[in-house]
This record gives sequence, C-alpha cells and structure tokens, in this order.
Amino acid sequence: METYGKVLMIAIPIFLLLVLFEKWYGWKKGKDTVIVMDMISSLMSGITNVTKDVLGLSVAILSYGWMVDHFAVVHIENSIWVIIVSFMVLDFSGYWIHRIQHKTNIFWNAHIIHHSSEEFNLACALRQSISVFFKIFTFFLLPAALLGVPGEVIAIVAPLHLFMQFWYHTQHIDKMGWLEKIIVTPSHHRVHHAINPEYIDKNYSQIFIFWDRLFGTYQEEKKEIPPVYGITRPAATWNPIKINFQHFWLLMKDAWHTKSWEDKCKIWFMPTGWRPKDVEREYPVYKIENVYQMSKYNPAHSKGLEIWSLVQMTLTLPFLLFLFANLASIGSPGIFLYGLFIFLSVYALTELMDGNPQAFYWEALKACYTFWLIQNQEGWFGAEKFFSLIPSIIIVLQIIGLMVSFYFSGIYRKTSLD
Repeated sequence: METYGKVLMIAIPIFLLLVLFEKWYGWKKGKDTVIVMDMISSLMSGITNVTKDVLGLSVAILSYGWMVDHFAVVHIENSIWVIIVSFMVLDFSGYWIHRIQHKTNIFWNAHIIHHSSEEFNLACALRQSISVFFKIFTFFLLPAALLGVPGEVIAIVAPLHLFMQFWYHTQHIDKMGWLEKIIVTPSHHRVHHAINPEYIDKNYSQIFIFWDRLFGTYQEEKKEIPPVYGITRPAATWNPIKINFQHFWLLMKDAWHTKSWEDKCKIWFMPTGWRPKDVEREYPVYKIENVYQMSKYNPAHSKGLEIWSLVQMTLTLPFLLFLFANLASIGSPGIFLYGLFIFLSVYALTELMDGNPQAFYWEALKACYTFWLIQNQEGWFGAEKFFSLIPSIIIVLQIIGLMVSFYFSGIYRKTSLD
C-alpha cells in the first residue's frame, strides 16, 4: 500500500496537468472535448478509486503467490524476460477480463463507471471502479505463474500497465498509421467507448490491439460514423459513488421483482442488459434507442457553482496526497477513518453538482464527521506538527463549505418549488 501510495503521489499531479492541458489545447483549437462538470466528476471518481486501492479494500479470492508456489514449471532468471512475460500476460488477461465485464450482467457493474461519461477525454480515463471487493480473475495470470514470474514483478508491472492506458483517451489524436496494427490507439479506444450499434462491445484490448484481431472483436473507426459516447442506460448523475452501484442495484431490484425463481438466479450471469420478461414489462427502464438523438446529461447550473466545484475538487487533492504520504504514520484504523472523509467529500460535492436539494445535508454530515475527526485525533492525523494551524484551517474550510452548500441547495430547493 505504501509503495503504491508513493507512486500515486507522482502520478496524480502528472495526470491532472495532462487533463488541464487537454482542456487548454481543445479550447485553443476550437474543439473543446472537456466539459467542466464532467471533468470534475471524472477526477472525483479517480480520487475514490485510488483511495480504495491504497486502503486495500479488496480481497483476491485466489492468490497469485499461491499459484506460483503450486504451479510454476520453470523460473525465468533473465530480468528482461521476466518483465516482458509479465507485461504480455497482464495484457492478455486484461483483454479477457475486460471482455467478460462487458458481456456479463454482474461483472458489468465493475466497469460501468469507466463508460459512464458521455464525453471522451483524458479525464474520463480516471473513472475507475470502487465496487470490486473480491478479485476473482487472478487465474488469468496462470501463464505467468507457470513460468515462475515473481509476484513482486507483477505488483510493479501492473500499475505501469494501467497507467499506460491513460494517454489514448482523447479525441485530439487521429489514426496513427502502422501503429494501428500493433498497439491500442485513440482511434481504437474511441470505438470501444462508443454506443453506436456498429461500435458497441468492440476493441477490448488494453495495450496491444492484436488480441482483438485474434479473437474477432476488432472494429475500425469509420469517418462516416462519428462515435457517440456513454452507456445505453444513462447514469444521469455526476456522483461517481452512485454510478458505481447503479447497475448492481437494478439487478437486485429485478431479482426481487421477478416472479420466476429461475430468473432470480440467472439474471446475474446473463448477457449485459438482460432483464426478466415480467420485470421488463412491469418496471421499464429508460434505454437509448437512437444514439444520434440522445441528450447529454448536463443539468442547469450557475457559473458560480462551477467555480465552487473546481475549488472544492482542488482542495480535496492536498488531503488525498497527505494520506498517501503518511499511510504508515497514520496507521490503522486511522487510514480508514481518513478514507471515509475522502468519500464523504466526493459524495457531498457531486450531489451539489447534480442540483440535489438534499446536498446540504451531505455537506453537513461531512462537516460533523470532520469536526469529530479533529477532536478524536486531537489534530489532523499529525499534520499539525508541520503547521499548527492546519486543524483550524480545516474547520474554517468546513464552515465555508456548509454556507456555500446551503446557498446553492436553497437555490435548487426554490427552483423545484417554483
């Protein structure tokens, strides 16, 4: 956890700068693909994901180390080959995990957040899941285990493999010539994120596109068919925590409502989007039929709320980086208490962005929890040793946040009454 936290302290500022650069570049070129509220939602999603990962809030059902101990046939000694093999196996397993997530109801819930943005930009790459508590696909790393690739190497290569998938989430890079036949490019991935009938459920590869070509899931981007992004049952919220569990909640309700015991069991493992006939008839759910006539989610909001949301997001980042830098000294259960503060911050802000009149109550809950943390910790997790006024500054920020949230929530409440 500590090593990953230190890596993220370097990666997060770099990713943020690249997102802002894309926003500036698009504005400069007259093709702005970064909508501010959507960007904030994406970044807040990234914050929840890295917080969950650093806190270790998931368990592998099958340990990779156990597979190496029991199934290794040889042990590759050459360090270069160890890295190459581990990278290729991760990419191969990534293809199949990705494909399963798209094709199976229960596993789609773990991936839906990544496709939930109706834009396509670097920020949406940061929309990653927090809904996976049990890692069950470790067996896809069996080829690496058979070759005796150490778990320590997988642990180092895996984040690099993930970070290398960031750059191709952009509309500003056209087709890349001969590279289109080897690696995943922005063109390939635009197809993957599209919900056009011609494009949907194609191009699952993560680094090397030849997996799609090999297993029959490749689709070229066509100029005459501009990609339309999002999910066919729109999320209709900026709140990434809600999006992470929307599909699972629908599955639970459908399993409860259907009268067929067979359907109650099989709904989880049917193709993505499948619903029992009786539930589909009695409890219809909106689904986009014509992608070219869809309206993107963008509730009316003031420029003031947009600026405030940017400020709140910016203020969340130092809290996040402090956690990653001090995991060992904060210790357990402190890191989990801190993690809850991060999650409450994301939830309260994105509810306000959605125009939810109840957003103030979430902000009040966050403020009360923050005041309790400061009292409980007799400071802010040791930050006061660097600057004694930090707890006081945090209290002031919470009070300001309460007042601003009350103001905007009052506007929404008045609007809904009118």
